[in-house]
Amino acid sequence: MFFNYRGFLKALRLALFQRPFRFRRWCYVLLFSALYLAFVAFVALGRLLDHLFFPGFRTTRVERPVFVIAPPRSGTSFLQRVLCADDQRFVHWKMYQTIFPSICFQAVFNGLAWIDVKCGGVIRRLMQWCERKWFGGWDEMHRMRLDQPEEDQALFLYAFASEAIFMLFPFVEPLWEVGFPDALPPASRRKLMAYYRSCMQRQVYANGGGRILLVKSTHASGAIESIAEEFPDARFITIVRHPDEAIPSHVSLFVPVWQAHSPEIGKDGGESKAYAALAAEWYRHLHRFRARVEPANFYSIDYRDLRTDPGRTIAALYRHFGWNMTGSYRAVLREFTERQRTFQSTHRYSLEEFGLSKQWIRQELGPVIESLGLDGEAASIRKQQVESLGQTLVPGGYRQSSAFGQQAVMGGMQESEEDQGKPVGHHHRHHLRAGETLHGDEDGQGDVAVGCAECDHSPAL
Repeated sequence: MFFNYRGFLKALRLALFQRPFRFRRWCYVLLFSALYLAFVAFVALGRLLDHLFFPGFRTTRVERPVFVIAPPRSGTSFLQRVLCADDQRFVHWKMYQTIFPSICFQAVFNGLAWIDVKCGGVIRRLMQWCERKWFGGWDEMHRMRLDQPEEDQALFLYAFASEAIFMLFPFVEPLWEVGFPDALPPASRRKLMAYYRSCMQRQVYANGGGRILLVKSTHASGAIESIAEEFPDARFITIVRHPDEAIPSHVSLFVPVWQAHSPEIGKDGGESKAYAALAAEWYRHLHRFRARVEPANFYSIDYRDLRTDPGRTIAALYRHFGWNMTGSYRAVLREFTERQRTFQSTHRYSLEEFGLSKQWIRQELGPVIESLGLDGEAASIRKQQVESLGQTLVPGGYRQSSAFGQQAVMGGMQESEEDQGKPVGHHHRHHLRAGETLHGDEDGQGDVAVGCAECDHSPAL
């Protein structure tokens, strides 16, 4: 099991000794670090037992896995739930499986669930109460339940290679590689991916049943090169949401946690700005990746299309990958579409709250925004306008929801025969210093980005 101990020790040093002493911060850091290490040791024990009781997982093939990778707050949770509803095709990670990525632990939990059914569901009701207490406060922003689909962030967290660690250790620049694993030294990248593959093998061995492994990884926006190298036959789905909306939305999740252990951290402080710079680099990294990956194995969705018409968007995705859609799954899509049309979110945020501005985002991501057409209309809107005029679409006639540059028609995708599958070997790192401001002029700084149709908030099945 890979553990980035150098990064962990560096994070401890930064938190405890590189800032003025604060009793509160020391208590948080030492307590949660101890709990974290205990979990890592416990999980490592379970994974060792897998080799003893379930050695067959080591020869399990992970064939053509599907990765949903996009910057956080881009609607990936909603898309994951929609795709996971096609349970005849996909097997996915549930939250408790990512927390305990061991076949032995899953076997124990399955046994407890069987006993609980015989006893009238006492344990289940207790766990539902605990979930409401533990996770209920996050329901508006990101609904979490132990038995529901979840991203695989915990797998990277155990390796200390996840941007989630910035919640406790808000030192983005010094710990850049932790939130951007593709920037790790080659040897560490290989070890991280070997560990990651072993997690995938366990999941397929225990739950696959001949189905395709579907993985949601927002944090993997900075690890997509490594994943493509480790799984050369993988298929990638990404969602493109305007950074004016996605970046402040994600920063808004971190600030309350920072202020819990370090009240001196302001909303518009250096931590928010450095984290925004990391998020901007994720956009650039994904944009570079799309130029190298084989088009047949890559599909991009415009967030606006997913928000306004999930059914049509998913149908186009299925056509691209040549997946057949059953009648029962079509009915599920209709249900999701109706739910999305009536959903309203109360999660509100603005760029200026975090020291951000539209001008800075365009300085950082202007070419990406222009290339993806994010300042224009969504593909579904353009298509409806064309259809209303009675015009006929021809191949390459418009840029559909695969906004990273694939030209297509909703009824069928054009696939290039040129092999562009070589991973990107270049790492561009934006260095943002703590005192550097992200403010430009006053234009647009007061705009409030309201997530009224935030797909990540949509109700689960």
